[in-house]
Amino acid sequence: MLNMPTFQPESRFLAEFHRLSAADQAAFRRAVVLFHEGLVAGRFHPSLRVKSYQSLPGVNEMTWARNGRALWRYGLPVRPGHAHVIWLRIGTHDIYKR
Repeated sequence: MLNMPTFQPESRFLAEFHRLSAADQAAFRRAVVLFHEGLVAGRFHPSLRVKSYQSLPGVNEMTWARNGRALWRYGLPVRPGHAHVIWLRIGTHDIYKR
């Protein structure tokens, strides 16, 4: 069986996502396809620039557009052996300031 990650957005993430333009929402959805593939493969596509977010231990950041960033962390698996991602924030570089 393929490693099928699960995802959970926090309410703040959802509110921020809905404030994005339709084009930015579409760009994020395209990036999530690559992100999902990276979770399954065990390595992320370089264009996503996934790395640890230094200001918050256990939190990671992902680039989904030139000025598009998302913060996320791993949560407890919903299904044993499958990654579970909790989306925390989404927006521009400004999410690092708030």
